[in-house]
Amino acid sequence: MTARSTRTGAQTDAEDLDVEEVLALVNDRRDSGRTTGGTPGRASGEQVAPPTATAGSAAPGKPDAHHRATPWPEARALAARAARLGSRAAHRAPAPVPLDAALGLTLAAPLTALTDLPSFDTSAMDGWAVAGPGPWDVRDEGVLAGHAEPQPLSDGEAVRIATGARIPPDTTAVLRSEHGRTDSQGRLHPTREPQHGQDIRPRGQECRSGDQLLPVGTLVTPAALGLAAAAGYDTVTAVPRPRVEVLVLGDELLTEGLPREGLIRDALGPMLPPWLRALGAEVIAVRRLGDDAEALHKAITTSGADLVVTTGGTASGPVDHVHPTLRRIGAELLVNGVKVRPGHPMLLARVKENQHLVGLPGNPLAAVSGLLTLAEPLLRTLAARPAPEPYMLPLRDEVHGHPYDTRLIPVVLRGDSAVPLHYNGPAMLRGIAAADALAVVPPGGARAGQELELLDLPWTSAGIGVCFT
Repeated sequence: MTARSTRTGAQTDAEDLDVEEVLALVNDRRDSGRTTGGTPGRASGEQVAPPTATAGSAAPGKPDAHHRATPWPEARALAARAARLGSRAAHRAPAPVPLDAALGLTLAAPLTALTDLPSFDTSAMDGWAVAGPGPWDVRDEGVLAGHAEPQPLSDGEAVRIATGARIPPDTTAVLRSEHGRTDSQGRLHPTREPQHGQDIRPRGQECRSGDQLLPVGTLVTPAALGLAAAAGYDTVTAVPRPRVEVLVLGDELLTEGLPREGLIRDALGPMLPPWLRALGAEVIAVRRLGDDAEALHKAITTSGADLVVTTGGTASGPVDHVHPTLRRIGAELLVNGVKVRPGHPMLLARVKENQHLVGLPGNPLAAVSGLLTLAEPLLRTLAARPAPEPYMLPLRDEVHGHPYDTRLIPVVLRGDSAVPLHYNGPAMLRGIAAADALAVVPPGGARAGQELELLDLPWTSAGIGVCFT
């Protein structure tokens, strides 16, 4: 399998950067390390759609000229570009974040060592601190971690010591517990002669005060949190999470129990908030509005979120109120339909200079398609996260495609191939619930053995994106 790229950040001494500058550093670092191009035309946040690729335009001469929608790669690029412009307009400033809340954020200031690590000579093993050649007389008291500096040792003297404890002055080496024995007089003899300095971690072995430990643009992982704590940090300066509000539309939706009397269970209300959190967002509210145009108007115009996500109502039916509401409030429609299946009637609008709306179709798998097509690049860019490197795997089985549109289908990864899953219709979740990724199927379909680009699901990439709380 093609390895995913490691994603760190760009080195800088800057301490006062805005979100757009952090993102630029992240992308510069990625671009400088890239050796091969990804899938041509893949809009992962680096590409900018050409000026002619605007919402509602149709490529001349195409068989689907009536299909006035944005091509899938360009829609993703437009979402990332909209987020960059939104970040600039909002002047989103990095902020100090407590360590227990920083997982998954992007560093906006370098993590610089506040002290030497270790800050004093420490024992790397349980055993004895010894001075000079053996055998040694052993002191009665031992040296434990967390205690004050012990008394110096004299040649021929040893003291019991625990891992992490301060090394007594004039210590020659640490003799491991398994490499020493005491005789009947209590004298310590080595079963293996220690080398000078053995099993002593000298002060500053890992870093010196002032060393840069992690650069701007680093994604905060559990290991980064541990390093920050070890270096003496209580907070890190990071890009804040984008704030998202979810508006669930539809009178036919039930919140509990079995479907009945033409009503169905709402699958998107339970699914979208944790998925959005896994994409790095802070979900500030989930509102159920039904098919109520006035309630939708009020919810959008009073929202303080960076991104409003609606479910359903994006087509042109009698109770599809999203388009009329956006026209009513003067929103700028950036993407009005995408050439992708499922999920064609998705949309992206700029509601305010610093606020966007992603309209997802009501069918569950179509909503997932919209989430990964429009919401993911927008949220990733707002959070200054690095764009994932595209990777490809061959299909095990043939996949039928749409004549003119991209198709996203759930797959599982088995060895070095992607296995398409059944139950991949727009209203189905059975396939995506078992999937590792979505395969990007070009117009016309793909044959068995053909390599396709894959979109990882956030909880299958073994990263820090799984942040459901």
